[in-house]
Amino acid sequence: MEMAGIENTAAYHEKEKSRPGESSRPAFCTNSPGRAPAKVDGKVPVKWTDAVMNKESAAGRCRLSVIVPVFNMASEERLSFCMGSLLQQTISDYEILAVDDCSTDSSLEILRELEKQHPDRVRVIASDRNRHQGGAKNLGIARAKGEWIAFIDADDWVVPDYFDRLLKKAEETGADCVGTDYCIVHGHTMTPGPVVANSSMEQTGVLDDEKRRLLILDSGSLCVKIYRREIVADCPSRFPEDIFYEDNALANTWIMRMKHFEYVPGPLYYYYQHEDSTVHTVTKRRLEDRLTAGRMMISEAEHYGFLEKFRPEIEYSFTVLFYKNTLFSALQGMKEKGVYSFVTGIAEEMRRTFPDFQSNPYYLERTNEEEKKLMRLQMESPIRFYVYYRMLWMYRRIRYGKTLQRAEQQEEEKL
Repeated sequence: MEMAGIENTAAYHEKEKSRPGESSRPAFCTNSPGRAPAKVDGKVPVKWTDAVMNKESAAGRCRLSVIVPVFNMASEERLSFCMGSLLQQTISDYEILAVDDCSTDSSLEILRELEKQHPDRVRVIASDRNRHQGGAKNLGIARAKGEWIAFIDADDWVVPDYFDRLLKKAEETGADCVGTDYCIVHGHTMTPGPVVANSSMEQTGVLDDEKRRLLILDSGSLCVKIYRREIVADCPSRFPEDIFYEDNALANTWIMRMKHFEYVPGPLYYYYQHEDSTVHTVTKRRLEDRLTAGRMMISEAEHYGFLEKFRPEIEYSFTVLFYKNTLFSALQGMKEKGVYSFVTGIAEEMRRTFPDFQSNPYYLERTNEEEKKLMRLQMESPIRFYVYYRMLWMYRRIRYGKTLQRAEQQEEEKL
């Protein structure tokens, strides 16, 4: 039996038309002169000056910019497979911005060779330091020339007509953001694996408050979408650098900037799930990054003035990211010392940030009963919760081991 709190791979996401110009932006997304970005844990979303933003992007516009953050993806031909899928796209007017984040393998050499072979298509950006995916994406955004902007992880790939289909949907409907679905695969193949619905038809159309609520609750992966550049490049906020889960910090800000969302159902994006995938790796550092991303989510909503209007939705999203997923990930996978103090600390901060989160309607509807029971117990008595959960976890691991042993014995008997 599965333990409570195991993350759904749909969270891969982690956590994504208007006319250009200030008049097309919601009032709370305009850049207030002299107003500093909110600071969280000593980190701020990077803010690029107009001079930097316009230096590259003003000249030689193209239809689409695809930004690929790269760090140590040379092995198993992961980077080559990703770039190959991008170079085989059926559209013609696009650029691939491959941002090497100080790789220590041959990733940069692979990218330089592709740039030589495809000088009109591939542009390589070598970061001066390791910035993690958020910082690499920021470098790509600053140099993007496309009217549309897309992102792809360097170990994922897409079908040949991926961008053609999304761009056509945008042109047919007037959308300024178009999403699709992804499938999970464990090797290089074009045969779709299990499909994860990244959006829904209920979220589509000209956005009103209700559709924005649906998007906040189920924003899906930012990678599996294309965006008008006004949403991304003209937004004053940038991805936080030096942390994982950077998409969660900005997803809601981009939703507020969108005016029309559309959706193309079907697994057009291939998510390569392997042992090094962020969703599978549990360390204290990555868990703390998740906490930082959650705090930035709240900071962004406060900064742009949409926290109160969408408080139930943001409260629930924060609860899942900051508290529920982090709590159970730490208890099940964190190997470092100090698990008890870590999980107790996040519970205390959860209570300070949203004291009534257990009464949230989405929490009541979407959280399973066992998880609600466990979190309620932690709020009442951290030590009782910790002891109870450890005993439960040990019991279920033993039971799972016995079940696995019986299954192996049965297979041996068949032979």
